[in-house]
Amino acid sequence: MVVDRILAPSADADGRLAEDGRLVGHALRRLVAGDLAGLFDGPSTVEFDPSLPMISLDLSRVTENSTLISVLMTCSSAWMESALLDPNGGQRWVIYDEAWRLMSHPALLRRMDAHWRLARHYGIANMLIFHKLTDLDNVGDQGSAMRSLANSLLANAETRIVYRQESDQLGPTATALGLTGTEQQLLPNLGVGQGLWRIKARSFVCQHQLHPDELALFDTSSRAAGGHR
Repeated sequence: MVVDRILAPSADADGRLAEDGRLVGHALRRLVAGDLAGLFDGPSTVEFDPSLPMISLDLSRVTENSTLISVLMTCSSAWMESALLDPNGGQRWVIYDEAWRLMSHPALLRRMDAHWRLARHYGIANMLIFHKLTDLDNVGDQGSAMRSLANSLLANAETRIVYRQESDQLGPTATALGLTGTEQQLLPNLGVGQGLWRIKARSFVCQHQLHPDELALFDTSSRAAGGHR
């Protein structure tokens, strides 16, 4: 087994091979014999098909395990990048829901930053989704490089869509997005499906209409409303 060979390598003169491999070996052992066993040490149960019109990675069952999220996203990002590097792959949306959760992992945040910088080269448009912008306070410490990098991704967004916000979120949202006083006053009064669109220096209030097929896929409130989708 690879892990056994790393943890107990052939003898070398200064012992450097054993020392250098120890951290790697213990990390990999978690994937084959520890708390992450069975998730990555066998054939995939899902076939990655880049020709599909949409691919969704559901992390809802592992949200409490930050290590697992990091490893899952590392693997899925490798899948995604293999598709993005295909010159015949066309143009794609890359959407990060609950984006702050992924941003809290330094390696994933740096990878997201690379996707932003190479968006035209890859032919992609990136979308970040937050419940509230104060969720960014969970990314690194105040003044840290991680917080600055996360804020720069938000600052580089040319299109911002804001739905109804509670009163305690109005100030932070207005500050983060540079909203005018009028735009800020609109936020607590927006109805269901209404959003304030900021496209560079222009703003619009839009009513979003979903096709029934879209509603069946993306309605996240049906259970609270007593539905059985």
